[in-house]
Amino acid sequence: MRPTPAVFSAADDRSEPYGQGWTRATLGAAAVYITAVLIANATAETFIPLPFFGLVSVGTLFFGLTFTQRDRVHRAGKRQVYTMLGVTAVLATLESLLLDVPWRIILASCLAILLAEAADTEVYHRLRRHGWYARVAGSNAVSIPLDSLIFTVTAFAGVFSAAMIVEIVWGDIVAKGAVGMLAALWRG
Repeated sequence: MRPTPAVFSAADDRSEPYGQGWTRATLGAAAVYITAVLIANATAETFIPLPFFGLVSVGTLFFGLTFTQRDRVHRAGKRQVYTMLGVTAVLATLESLLLDVPWRIILASCLAILLAEAADTEVYHRLRRHGWYARVAGSNAVSIPLDSLIFTVTAFAGVFSAAMIVEIVWGDIVAKGAVGMLAALWRG
């Protein structure tokens, strides 16, 4: 009889299959991921102040979903994750052309996706022998700060002051972390 972990026993399955190819569940997660990125890009320049310190872009509230959705797509395999990221970059470019989203936002989004999400993918796959929450928390601990820093500096350097950029990075890390972990509670 296999011992049951003390916490998250029902949802902490370490035997989750990898490289199973596209399924309805992983395609659905990819669709949510792509949609969240596109909405985040379109709303990236609208901010909400946090109560004590920090600013959160409305786009961040949507983008926070992407970290856990991408973790769900990992079930399909690394190649599928990288395919999803490529499709997202193409659609973000089209979005900029059609909706007049500033190119600095699209460039920042694509650069952050390329670097932070590649790091997330590699960390997640190294943790695949661990439970779901450990994989999500471990990969998000790397990708969320990296994504927040890359996106914010690339999108807003020269537009906002350094102090405001620090507030945005901090607010983004807090919001993305919270949304990502809440999304992880649903194992779908």
